[in-house]
Amino acid sequence: MPALYIGHGAPPLLDDPLWSGQLAQWAQDLPRPTAILIVSAHWESAPVMLSANQAPLVYDFGGFAPRYYQMTYETPDSSALAQRIAAMMPSTEPVHQHPSRGLDHGAWVPLKIMYPAGDIPVLQMSLPTSDPARLLELGRRLRPLRDEGVLIIGSGFLTHGLPFLTEFRIDAAAPGWSKDFDAWAADALARGDVDALANYKAEAPGMPYSHPTVEHYTPLFVTLGAATDPEAPGEQVIDGFWMGLSKRSLQVA
Repeated sequence: MPALYIGHGAPPLLDDPLWSGQLAQWAQDLPRPTAILIVSAHWESAPVMLSANQAPLVYDFGGFAPRYYQMTYETPDSSALAQRIAAMMPSTEPVHQHPSRGLDHGAWVPLKIMYPAGDIPVLQMSLPTSDPARLLELGRRLRPLRDEGVLIIGSGFLTHGLPFLTEFRIDAAAPGWSKDFDAWAADALARGDVDALANYKAEAPGMPYSHPTVEHYTPLFVTLGAATDPEAPGEQVIDGFWMGLSKRSLQVA
């Protein structure tokens, strides 16, 4: 399986025919996963934690239509994958099973579009740090799962400057800081320049507006770490903007 970095959007993504169509087509073009391991921007916790098996969804958002808080996404037992991951981690980076936490919207919103039948086991892993080097190493440790048919997904948003948006419409024009960061990242990804991507705070234009907090960007490094060669350019499958934010998404081999 490849590894992916995707923009996950907010619940209204489920009603956007363009972006949801792109995600659905992407999933159809992939081999069918045996399981899915997803690291979302919306669960920052150290040490590494894994979601509870078949727990209710987390509605970690506010101000949306009531129907979004009634959605479900039931998937098969993921305990075998959890046991496999726990066995892969060194004693210095133990993995803990959360007793009750389910999938947050950074996981279930895109997965409802990509795999609507909900017939693939899904496990969510917490984001334990914002340090690119540590996340690259975490991805490297997870890499063997790809040979077992597991789809590894880092779920975030390539730009996420919500406090600096002046319009909240799906078709809102992208601010200059969002376009500048997106163009810089697209170029670095095309060159496989992991060092530049990791040094984004100093090198990337549009900072800190594009990422006043960094948790939507850093899942990228789990994806790159899981690549066979993190410095090999991946395929930028989706680009463009949503609410002025970059939805650029990546597939690595």
